Amino acid sequence: MTIRIAAGSLVVLVGPPASGKTTWAARRFGPGVVVSSDDLRGLVGTGPHDQRAGKDAFDVLDLVVERRLRRGLTTVIDSLGTDAKRRGRWRRAAAAAGAPCVAVVFDVDAATCRARNRGRERPVPAAVMASMLAGWPGVRDSLAAEGYAAVHPAGDEPVAVVAPDLVAAPAAAARQEEHPMPLEFGLQIPRFTCPGGPAEIRSRLGDVAAAAEDAGFHSLWVMDHFLQIPTVGPHWEEMLDSWTTLAFLAGRTDRARLGTLVTGVTYRNIAHLAKIVATLDVLSGGRAICGIGAAWFEREHKAYGWRFPPNAERYALLRDALELLPLMWGKGAPAYSGRTIEVAEAVCYPRPLQDHVPILVGGMGETMTLRLVAEHADACNLLGGLDVVRHKLEVLHGHCAKAGRDPAEITVTHLGTADAPSVEDHVGRYRQYAEAGVDWAIVNFADPTDPGPVAAFGEVIEAFRRRD
Repeated sequence: MTIRIAAGSLVVLVGPPASGKTTWAARRFGPGVVVSSDDLRGLVGTGPHDQRAGKDAFDVLDLVVERRLRRGLTTVIDSLGTDAKRRGRWRRAAAAAGAPCVAVVFDVDAATCRARNRGRERPVPAAVMASMLAGWPGVRDSLAAEGYAAVHPAGDEPVAVVAPDLVAAPAAAARQEEHPMPLEFGLQIPRFTCPGGPAEIRSRLGDVAAAAEDAGFHSLWVMDHFLQIPTVGPHWEEMLDSWTTLAFLAGRTDRARLGTLVTGVTYRNIAHLAKIVATLDVLSGGRAICGIGAAWFEREHKAYGWRFPPNAERYALLRDALELLPLMWGKGAPAYSGRTIEVAEAVCYPRPLQDHVPILVGGMGETMTLRLVAEHADACNLLGGLDVVRHKLEVLHGHCAKAGRDPAEITVTHLGTADAPSVEDHVGRYRQYAEAGVDWAIVNFADPTDPGPVAAFGEVIEAFRRRD
């Protein structure tokens, strides 16, 4: 069975001399990942066996480990690992960087270690070897209580460095098979660059939408941006208007819900936005979702000549929007006077076909955004790993308690990239998010204009299909 280690982890090898640590690590990790105390003795002393250079070597090792952890790099410490104080120092360094610390234990019998040691060019002195072997059982038995993310016995198994939410994926996938949990899946399309240029976007986008609906995706999502955002691509990439694109997708699908992740509250007059959403809802047969957020991309505002208000003003505008939009879609035509918006008549005909158009608030700010979700929204969208999701939901539930609202009324969505290597890994990953409280997993693919991976993802969706 493969040993799975989360990317960015600190891996501490622990074992007596000649137990095979260096060989084991070299066969399983690429160059630059393993930090060897012997190599550093050679760097700061006269050679890898220069024991007088030991303190300096470990000082350098600690610095290298700290800097690598700071950058989120997987790091393997190749030393004896039998010194409890050093192990504690390394665990604290990993904790400070928010990285898992994993121990790999080389519990090799004394006879084998002695035989290997005798075959070395520079064997460990017999008396030293005897002392270390005598103390080894105590070291080995203490590891389980030291607080590692995992303690793995070294063996012939390969090692896979995987995303943190894939470490426990096989076990989670087994739970899903034995006791299925429902989970809906959405597809986000964040890029529109096609090999054939803009003339190809229409056909590619239509093919992706059809493949998504056939595969069982519950919803289709696009970003509301006018320039490509830095985390996705260069600003000169093709970027379609969000609501126009959703109208196109409405014409190419029959069942999938349609929404933005998320509309910037500063980009449109809010009453006009209500009209746009209502129009989409009518023309899609009642499938619109209104994603909205406080907006953040200042460069985009400057490029299009929009004012980029201070943070407090944008959140005041967002609160007004959350109050005004349901009025625009509801009965009558009441006036609305908010903190930043004045509307003489909240009038919108035709009204949406849905009795209640769901409003999703994007963003994870704990003081304001999640509070607005608790007070006004039907859904929230979270990013990040499992620990982040669990923490944000704890915060959201706290705001719900203060607002007198049942958290079960709020749909929890999570946005991430579908980059697992196998169907089992996908199923295991999303089972963990379902267990954490996610209702809809919204995914995107490396090439969002290729319908192939979208279609293939149907096997994952099937594993979470409701079997009522």
